[in-house]
Formats: sequence, structure tokens, C-alpha cells
Amino acid sequence: MKTKTATVTGASGQDAAFLSKFLLEKGYDVYCTYRRVSTPNFWRLQYLGIFDKIHLIPADMIDSASLIEAIRISQPDEIYHLAAMSHVGASFEQPLASGEINALGVTRILETIRQLCPDAKFYNAATSELFGKGNNKSQNENTPFKPASPYAASKLYGYWVTRTYRDGYNLFACNGILHNHESEIRGLEFVTRKISNAVAKISLGLDKELKLGNLEAKRDWGYAPEYVESMWLMLQQKEPDDFVIATNETHSVKEFCEKAFDEVGLDWQEYVKIDKQFYRPLDVEYLRGDYSKAKRKLGWEPKIKFDKLVKLMVKADLDRWERWQKGERFPWDAPNYPSEDKILSRYQKLDR
Repeated sequence: MKTKTATVTGASGQDAAFLSKFLLEKGYDVYCTYRRVSTPNFWRLQYLGIFDKIHLIPADMIDSASLIEAIRISQPDEIYHLAAMSHVGASFEQPLASGEINALGVTRILETIRQLCPDAKFYNAATSELFGKGNNKSQNENTPFKPASPYAASKLYGYWVTRTYRDGYNLFACNGILHNHESEIRGLEFVTRKISNAVAKISLGLDKELKLGNLEAKRDWGYAPEYVESMWLMLQQKEPDDFVIATNETHSVKEFCEKAFDEVGLDWQEYVKIDKQFYRPLDVEYLRGDYSKAKRKLGWEPKIKFDKLVKLMVKADLDRWERWQKGERFPWDAPNYPSEDKILSRYQKLDR
């Protein structure tokens, strides 16, 4: 039997790392695209022990020629499009880049598939941010979209162009509308990992406080390694379709803080400070998914819920900082991540 080949865009990200590991364990030949930068960022692939097991192809979502070359090299059976400018807050700072990468980037790769490998199956990473503001109940595949950030608006374009190519050109193209999914290798720019990392440092005496914005924002948080399995399951179906992936639970940023500090025996209120710069011009107050369709059609459901997720993340950051203090060196992002006090944003400028 021929070995299946998968192309995964966005090699440096959390989801690409977990998905690549999952596909390798399934026996796939895995090609990952990455954007060339002056300092390569493959620590997640190294951390998971798979860096030497995948093939790397340089490509950029704003460069159609590089995408064409990546597909020609990899000759994929399945394509998982995970590359994105993926931070909501950063999209307010760089709205044009969000559109170029997240919106037109999907069109570029779909057009490449249409011309070079129309039989390949395509997964597009959509997002629960599509639901935006005004949805105070659980969200499923029929819930109206109301994006509230440049990131969400660009992802909405990607969602609809994926459906357009599915219907117009008969491509096997799916949208995964994934609610927030976190892990031990989540980026430090995301609030969950920001909290778990800060808790670890504070408990070890390496830091004194944690600055956050809106503590009342509520999200449906799941575990990323489980969510990447849903991506694969979507491409194993007879017909392409779109699916919401979630835990059917909602928790606030404040709850995440409480639980995280509880893990190290500290009172969160003694260390958490509210800072205006971490508020967004628009914020989504409430997201809660309904994964009923995924359970029914894919046989997928989450196993790790909120409490265990927080525990896993805090333990991982605590273990790494303890190892680091002992002089051990390993692939990891936190020691080189700049303090947010050093990063000037438009919010600070506007407040002056």
C-alpha cells in the first residue's frame, strides 16, 4: 500500500507540531511548510522529538510561486492549512497583514490545489472567533457569524472561499471551526500560556506579578493534541463538510487565573494586575461551542477538560523553569521571550 503524504502549512505553530506528530504515528510521509526568518523557530517540533522525521519546505502565504513549488515537491494526498497570523490582538496592530495572510493566503493555496492536485483533500483552519459578539448561547455550524477583529474578518473570508472552491470546483475541502485549544507548547502571546508561565515563574521567585486585560472574557478551552485528531478525521470522511470542535464548556480568564495559581498554592489576587494595554478595541465576551455534529459524524469528543488542561500547562511550565534553573538546556520559548513591558503597542500610544 502506498504511504500517504500530507502537507502541513505553518510548521512553527502549536497545531502543526501536534498534527505532524499525529500523522507520523499514522504512518504518513509529512511535509511542513515554513516561512523563512532570520532566526528559525522550530522549537516545538524539536520539543516533540519529530524535527528529524519531517520534511521542511520554505513557503510564504503571500507568495503563490512558493506555494506552487511546495505542492509540486510534496505531491500531497492531504493538505492541512494551519499557517496564519493567528493572534487576535496582533491583528488590530497589523490588520493588512492579517488580510493578506489569513484571507488571500487561503485563496492562493486553494487555487494551487485546483490547478495541480484537485484530488487532494484540503483542511482549512477556521476559528470560533468567527462567531464574534452577540452569541450568548452555544455555537454550532448554523450559528450566524459576527466577527469582531481583523483576525476574525480575515478568517471569515478564508472560511467562505473554502466553501466556494468546494462547491464551485468540487474539491474535497473542509473547514474546522475550532474553539480555543491550548497546550504546554502554546505561544506565550496567548493568555492561557501567559498565565501558566507567569504562575510558574512567580512560584519560583523569578517574577512578582502578572499583567492582564479583560478577566471577564469567557472561552471554550480544549486540549490541542485532541483537536488535531479532529482535523484528520474530517479528511477521512466520504464527503467534505465543516465542523465545530469544542468542549461544550465555558470558563473566564479569571477562572483560569484562579485555577492556575491554586496549582502552586498561591492566591491569584495578590499577583494579578489589570493593565489597559491588554484590552482590545473590540473584545468577544463569550464563546462556547457545541461539538454534537463532530461527535455524531466523526466520532470525536474531548477527553481533557478545563481543570486538567490548566493543571497540565502549569506543571509543564513549572518543570521547565526548574530544569532551566538547574542549568539544563532544551528547546523552549520562554527564556528568549521579551517582557511585554518592552513592547510598545498602539494602545499605549493612544493613552498618552
